[in-house]
Amino acid sequence: MLMRTGTTAVFSIILLALVSSCGNRYPRVLILTEIGTIEVELYTDKAPVTASNFIRYVEEERFKGATFYRTVTLLNQPDSKVRIQVIQGGLFEDDHPAMLPPIAHETTEETGILHKDGVISMARYGPGSATSEFFICIDDQPELDFNGSRNPDGFGFAAFGKVVRGQDVVEKIHRSPANGQYLQPRIRILEMILK
Repeated sequence: MLMRTGTTAVFSIILLALVSSCGNRYPRVLILTEIGTIEVELYTDKAPVTASNFIRYVEEERFKGATFYRTVTLLNQPDSKVRIQVIQGGLFEDDHPAMLPPIAHETTEETGILHKDGVISMARYGPGSATSEFFICIDDQPELDFNGSRNPDGFGFAAFGKVVRGQDVVEKIHRSPANGQYLQPRIRILEMILK
């Protein structure tokens, strides 16, 4: 009887641990491009507004026809005092019919998600203007964080996840032919799948 109770207790602890670990797993999105797949995990606990917005675009299939269209390298920013390295994707048009309203800006100071190599973040004009356009960092980009110098307002960009597989695809896009910062041709996003 004691043995059975002990076994049941151990089994219960293992089951609880498994359920906990599954419950704490971050949602992931597969970004299937014409040159390979990028998998990102989304930090829904640290950046709930931004991550939920991205998930909504994926779940509602609003990224149909999306592309990676911009590559920012150290060599194609002649007028920038602060140089960064990213690739940018999304719907491309400012008034695309699939675009949702802008979301509140979650700074890196609030979320603790810094713009490290492989981090995914939202493109924007002013704070609170982000909609569908996103970028992925090549190497660490601290000037994109809160109090960074890339934007004069100092609020930085809203990071919300990280590449967990396919950073080689990100780097391949970054090295693709471009006219200035705009990829020629754009890299098509074939599908985005929430795992």
